[in-house]
Parts: sequence; C-alpha cells; structure tokens
Amino acid sequence: MESEFLNKVKDNAVIRIWSERSQLEKGDSLTMGHASELWDYTSINVTQNNLQELKEIWAQWDDEVKQLFYCNYGDLPYLLDINVDEHLFRALAQFWNSTYSCFTFGKVDMVPTVEEYTTLLRCPRIQMDKIYYRAANVLTFTKKLTRITRMSEQWVTARIKQKGKNRCIPWRSLRDQILAHPDTKKKVDVFALSMYGLVIFPKALGHIDEVVTDLFDQLDRRVTPVPAILAETFRSLSACRRTGEGRFVGCAQLLLVWFHSHFWKVDKFSYQVFSENYSPLKELATTSRRDDITEEKWMTILQNLRDEDVEWRASWMVPDEILYRCGDFDWVPLLGIWGAVGYAPLLVLRQYKSRQFVPVTQGLAECEFSYKGNNYMGKIREMYSAWKQIHQMKRIAVGATTTPEYHGWRSKRINDNIPKPREECGYSIEEHLRVVPSELEIIKQDFEKRSSEFR
Repeated sequence: MESEFLNKVKDNAVIRIWSERSQLEKGDSLTMGHASELWDYTSINVTQNNLQELKEIWAQWDDEVKQLFYCNYGDLPYLLDINVDEHLFRALAQFWNSTYSCFTFGKVDMVPTVEEYTTLLRCPRIQMDKIYYRAANVLTFTKKLTRITRMSEQWVTARIKQKGKNRCIPWRSLRDQILAHPDTKKKVDVFALSMYGLVIFPKALGHIDEVVTDLFDQLDRRVTPVPAILAETFRSLSACRRTGEGRFVGCAQLLLVWFHSHFWKVDKFSYQVFSENYSPLKELATTSRRDDITEEKWMTILQNLRDEDVEWRASWMVPDEILYRCGDFDWVPLLGIWGAVGYAPLLVLRQYKSRQFVPVTQGLAECEFSYKGNNYMGKIREMYSAWKQIHQMKRIAVGATTTPEYHGWRSKRINDNIPKPREECGYSIEEHLRVVPSELEIIKQDFEKRSSEFR
C-alpha cells in the first residue's frame, strides 16, 4: 500500500503503438451484439443547495483570511459565483456515454480530465500521486467532525442527523461554528468542509454527508480530491442515464465551467495563463453567459456539434505531460467517496492538442462499482496501488489531428448514445434544426463580446 511512487513518461509514438496493438488484441469496451441500456431521454434533477449564506460569509472575510483559504484549499470559492444553467445541464446529460465514460456529441468525444480539473481548482498543496482511499477502518463520524471543528464530542453527537441510510450534519450547525469560532484556521477549515458537502458532493440538501468528512480528513496529507470529484461526477451521470431519471450528485458548477471552456473557438488568447497568479476559475466565474436557451435547442446544437465547433484545448490549459494509465490498468481508475469508475484519457487526446489515435478501452465499462457488500475493498486496494505507478505521455502535436487508424475505428464504433430530442416545442425536429445555426452564431458572438469586455 505504501510502495514507492513510480512515474513513467513515454513518447507519443511508443504509446500509440502500444495502444493500437492492445486495442487490437483485447478488443473494444463495446462488443458486437451490444444492446443499449440507456434511455432515449433522461429526466435529470439538478436541484442545488442554497449557497447564499456561504457567499455572504465569504464576502465578509478580509483578504488575509481569504488568502489562507486559497493556500490550503485552492480556488473553490469561485464556484459560488457559477450559475447552474439547468437547461444546458439537462441537455448535456443526454450525451453522457456510460460505456466509455465520456460525452459523445455526434462524432465528438470529450470528457473532463484529471489535469483540467486540477488546473481549474488550482490548489497548491495537493500531490497527484496521493489520492483519496476509503479504508476499512477509519475514525468514526463523531471523531472526524471533532477533529475538524475542534468542538467536543458531546456537541458533535447532539447535531448528527440521519438522512435516509446516511448520517450527516446540518449546514446550519457548521454555519454557526464558522461565524462564532475564535480560531481563524478552524473557521477556514469548516468553511471548506461546507463547500465540499454543499457544492462538490451535494447528496443531502442542506446537510454535509458523513463520507464527505472522510475525504476532507485526508486533505491535510496533501491528498488530491480531483479523482474523487471526477469519479462521483461520472458515476452520477451514468446512474441517471441508465435509469432514465435521477438527481445529479456531483459538482454541476465545475462541469459547466469545463464545458464552456471547450464549446466554441476563442480567437483572443489571454497571456495571463502563464502567470502564477492567474485563476481560470475566477475568470470563468465572472464571465456572464446567456441562460435563455431552451433545453431542446441545446440538445440539437450538441447533436450536430462538429470538430470545428470545438475549442479542443481550453485556453487556460497549458499541458505538459498527460496521465493516460495507472499500474496494470490500460486507462485511469478513479476512486470516489461512494464508489469507483474509470476513464480513458486516450479517447480525448485532442483536448491536449495532441494527435488522436485508437485508445485502449477494453474492460473500461466493467470497472464501475459501488462501495457495498463484502467484495469492494479488494478492488479499492487494486486501484489505489495502481495510482502508485502512473504512466504519462509527452504531449506533442504533429500533422493531422487524427490517425487513419483512429478514423477507421471511430467510424465502426457502436454509438448507442444518440438521444432523441423531445418534441415538446410544438414543431418538428427539421424545423428546429433550421433555427440552430443562427442561434449558435448568436451564442458565439455573445461569448466573444463579453470575454473581450472582461479582458
């Protein structure tokens, strides 16, 4: 478990040969005869916590206290200013491909990556090789809360509530501690715990789930929360798509920020990205966007998305080395706080301005599981150990954006992820399509105008 961290970095050409050979030998994540288990339309609930009190507390703090937060927990507070466009989010969810753990817009595959979320959150304390690990023997909920809040066990025990099958603590109890706690460091810690419970993992509305404290308790050891954030985002999207309904339990704000960073071409490039003080999340939080576009229009736009409509590399991302596999896994396993999943960065190399070739995906679809029963601890240990041996590739972009082999594989790939837009708007899809080009152009122009005003 505590084996030495090993990082192997290889050239693109070597990885391309390995990947395409492995894909040929092992097969694809989808096999012939695969029958889709996805619903044509997923009714997804994006209900959010009311964050007004968190915003007010943050606004009252002086620069010294805010700087202490940034140094310990990164740029999380900017998420408070991100508006969750429910029309866009519900449309986006329809294109989640649970088999490949990515969004599939027509012939365009995209997914948030470890590097992208790490860049957005910008926390100086985390280390990539130190990931969250759910151990069998952990401190009790009471003891973890006591250590985080520095309150007595009696105080903590009196405030723990049962919500369904899970225990949690109400936000109002933590709010009172933030306002009254004499220790500035503890106030910052409790505020950060509240951010994780209400914004990052908002399972029980108005409450912070017990499992969230397990991850938060490990942050002092420089554990990165990014794989866990991605894992629960992917798992929640897949769960909703498979059942045709459900509530999204993940960070909707962060996912929408990522999406907007890739959706359209940005002609103006900000050189602020090379500054240590530049915060992409801050800039994106202060960029106003249209929220009057219907879900049906968004679905049609996404359904007809083309390569040239995509800003493949986010303007704030300056990639160097790309994590593409861990240990003996041919992709990247992600340990969440309620379960595990995996994703294949080689599916989206173009997000790093690298050439796209056939990725290894065999076994990816079967790696998702929840932390239930008696057999999951062995799987957790296997994934955790794999992160001690990460494999990265040197980013390089030469020639065409795709290889002939990739083009052939992509054209044959079973795509069971084409949702049918609802026709609740009173006219046919053909009429709807004729509206989209002008609508898309308005969105692009509006974005460019507001971005230039900000800069």
